Amino acid sequence: MTKRFNKNTVLWEEFIPGGNHWSGLMRQGTALRLTDLAGGANCSGLFYNADDKLERYSMPDTLKAQHTAFLTTGNVCYSDMGRVMCSIIGDSVGWHDTICGVTDAAMIEAKYGKATFQTHRNEMFRSGKDGLLIELAKHGLGKRDLVPNVNFFSKVMPDEVGNLSFVANHSEAGSYVDIRFDMNVFLVLSAAPHPLDDKKSYQPSAIKLSTWHSGMASADDFCRHSCEQNQRGFVNTERYYL
Repeated sequence: MTKRFNKNTVLWEEFIPGGNHWSGLMRQGTALRLTDLAGGANCSGLFYNADDKLERYSMPDTLKAQHTAFLTTGNVCYSDMGRVMCSIIGDSVGWHDTICGVTDAAMIEAKYGKATFQTHRNEMFRSGKDGLLIELAKHGLGKRDLVPNVNFFSKVMPDEVGNLSFVANHSEAGSYVDIRFDMNVFLVLSAAPHPLDDKKSYQPSAIKLSTWHSGMASADDFCRHSCEQNQRGFVNTERYYL
């Protein structure tokens, strides 16, 4: 049985200041809670097989297999090899964007103006793309390794003709999402604003990271049985580690 979050069994905690970025190894059988500290956060995430980084998160396979356009409790993230990389085992928000990607430097400057490290030091305006690329470079990866990401805590809605709009105040202060890692995953995160965020000033929220030993998905795991394809995905992952 998967162990749920318990503050008394946390292995470590870390904070990503708003606009900053982070990367690290999340081992199979551990879980990570992302907490929106101030409300209105966006946390862009990418997932790679830590043992073979050519295998990475696949947005098309994740959405197609589970017949969804967003992620919440019970959903999993698939790799491009059809394996379950991680599972959402807890979620106080209910909707996490999968289709809008990240900001780049030009978007940030056009929306908020220019604030470089030379003028603002740690208060500089960072884009999601630049943050992800900095973390990828630390592990020998680069632009060609960028794939469509998940935007935790963010929600977008289409109108009748398909135009997307950002849902403001979707995530409140203290909102969280719990992610169990079903493979050894190299995780990359950016706390830069969502591309469609309509705030007039650059004010991304900080994210708190908390990890614990969750254990592996059991035979009756909710994520495993949330759809038929997930059962096959978990089998593919389990066979990979035999």
